[in-house]
Amino acid sequence: MKTEEELKEIVKQKYSEIALQDKETNMSSCCGAGGCSTEVYNIMSDDYTQLDGYNPDADLGLGCGLPTQFAKIKEGDTVIDLGSGAGNDCFVARAETGATGKVIGIDFTPAMLDKARINAEIRGFNNVEFRQGDIENMPVSDNVADVVVSNCVLNLVPNKNAVLKDIKRVLKPGGHFSISDVVLIGDLPAELQHDAEMYAGCVSGAIQKDEYLGLIEANGFENITLQKEKVIVIPDDILNKYLSEEQLNDFKASKMGIFSVTVFASKPTGEVAEKKAEEKQECGPNCCC
Repeated sequence: MKTEEELKEIVKQKYSEIALQDKETNMSSCCGAGGCSTEVYNIMSDDYTQLDGYNPDADLGLGCGLPTQFAKIKEGDTVIDLGSGAGNDCFVARAETGATGKVIGIDFTPAMLDKARINAEIRGFNNVEFRQGDIENMPVSDNVADVVVSNCVLNLVPNKNAVLKDIKRVLKPGGHFSISDVVLIGDLPAELQHDAEMYAGCVSGAIQKDEYLGLIEANGFENITLQKEKVIVIPDDILNKYLSEEQLNDFKASKMGIFSVTVFASKPTGEVAEKKAEEKQECGPNCCC
């Protein structure tokens, strides 16, 4: 079994290659990895083109939802985008937060960061910046963000619990996130597990939907809301390679499969005050707090 660092290095190398591909290639392939179906086109991605701030040059077709549309961003907000790629969600967020706000994109792939920074500079977006780093340990101070967004990224990260802890750290009290991601419901048939993983946006890192929502709750977030859910359809030309007609009919009739979800949750408003109270109690009456 590969270590977390080995898995992250695989993702980094893969997305360095994807950064150089065009949107059509990425949208019609296995998470940008190469063709795997003659039927696939825009199954994972949702349509960004009607959103304010959309820039085609920044859209690599790698998302699985529209988290920024659901993120309740207000003018003047500070927004962090996890796994910002070429800057697509950052630029949509900027249209919401306006010139008085700030958008920070975080990505660990240098090729993606180079592409995003060029896109921002060409458009004169001085309040959008891109930082290199892991989303489990963001290069951002505590209590900075009003909103965190992410699009089809947490499923690529081995330690999702660490990401959620760091999201909570960087959010201001009362701040919130809206994240689109890939999750599983039930066990996929073993015969197509490998190809389904390739096809459905690197779903090898995806976990069960209930486990995913449970991690969010376990990290102390409130107001957990499933904003959107859609099934990711595996094309028949993949299914027919591995499943008999009877197995195929059973699979299609079942409720198990691969899903895209967009989840909202907020950080408790009183967390900083509670933390200071705990530190004061630990300090004792005779120290210099």
